[in-house]
Amino acid sequence: MKKRVVITGLGVVAPNGISVSQFTDALRQGKSGITFHQQLKDLNFSCQIGGIPQITEDIKSNYFTDLQLRGFNSSGILYGCIAGIDAWKDAGFEKNPESELDYDTGLIFGTGTSGVEKFREAIYKLDDGNVRRLGSTVVLQTMASGVSAYLSGMLGLGNQVTTNSSACSTGTEAVLMGFDRIANGKAKRMLVGSCSDHGPYVWGGFDAMRVMTYKHNESPEEGSRPMSATASGFVPGSGAGALVLESLESALNRGAKIYAEVLGGDTNSGGQRQGGTLTAPNSEAVQRCIKSAIENSGIEPKDIEVINGHLTATAKDALEIDNWSKALNRKGGDFPFINSTKSMIGHCLAAAGAIECVASIIQLKEQFVAPNINCIDINSEISKLIDASKIPLETINLKFNVIAKASFGFGDVNACVLFKRFIA
Repeated sequence: MKKRVVITGLGVVAPNGISVSQFTDALRQGKSGITFHQQLKDLNFSCQIGGIPQITEDIKSNYFTDLQLRGFNSSGILYGCIAGIDAWKDAGFEKNPESELDYDTGLIFGTGTSGVEKFREAIYKLDDGNVRRLGSTVVLQTMASGVSAYLSGMLGLGNQVTTNSSACSTGTEAVLMGFDRIANGKAKRMLVGSCSDHGPYVWGGFDAMRVMTYKHNESPEEGSRPMSATASGFVPGSGAGALVLESLESALNRGAKIYAEVLGGDTNSGGQRQGGTLTAPNSEAVQRCIKSAIENSGIEPKDIEVINGHLTATAKDALEIDNWSKALNRKGGDFPFINSTKSMIGHCLAAAGAIECVASIIQLKEQFVAPNINCIDINSEISKLIDASKIPLETINLKFNVIAKASFGFGDVNACVLFKRFIA
């Protein structure tokens, strides 16, 4: 018999909040973390706005030693470590460099790219002809599993430690991978999440693809417009989200607070067939992923009351709503409430799924649905499918039990997870 899995710790580093309390307040208030960045303008970016968490030197010193910070400039690893340590402490554990190795706890922490700024720095130093100037941390800061290596060492985790990478689905996939490991009895706890760097060397490729908005450089907070008729592309973001997953038995034995239960989910790929491409989804596969996630969770489509969508403020938003409607066989006023955290923080790329899972759990625990800011003019194709009342523009208090979170990534990959309000 598979073990029940619950969430006992959360951590988040987002453009509009760098702690669970700050992030919760921002979600309730519909606070945007999108700002203008002169560097992007100087580099002739079409999109000159983005979401970057505000991390001070004092904050860094609370998580890293002076030695660790020497030559350190990988923003993704920084965000991941802060979110991961916060989640660990929130679950009731201590960060102790002298602690015994914990073979019951593992870590799956994803990313897309790691240490791009550090890699650029290394290239310039190498071009100067002195390899010794690269320093001893270049490899650790630029390898994809750098965030897992840093975090597992800081916390002394001895179960599976790895990094996954599945574009925008990365964070949601990490949650499901950790869930599976605990449910199958291979670990008592898993620290899971994902992170993403920020800056021109991460965001430049998307600007070149013309998938980011260029219409709101003078009004940054209005730039991210999921499900809106005036959506003109996504706004880039960065940060990290982290969750401590734990077997219900373990959580109860140590008297841990429980945020919610992970019911289950599914991941799949559209194989870039039937309309799916490297950058567009195979709708049949998306619907199959959602249906399988529901079946694996032991519930019915009617049980889903709120959806935290992928919804990026591109032309694919209407297609996503259509896929949800068909997968659930629900439309109009029967459709669940739906929101997009990206309206407030932008698209945080590989970190998106984890940050939005944290947002989903916060809303479930606190019993509210965060607003879709900037969606004052609903896309006409979406309004044909669902009632406008299901896309709240202001925070609503709602008693509900089940929220679905899905992520759809470049490469035609999909992930969907279902969370339930914990009832002892």
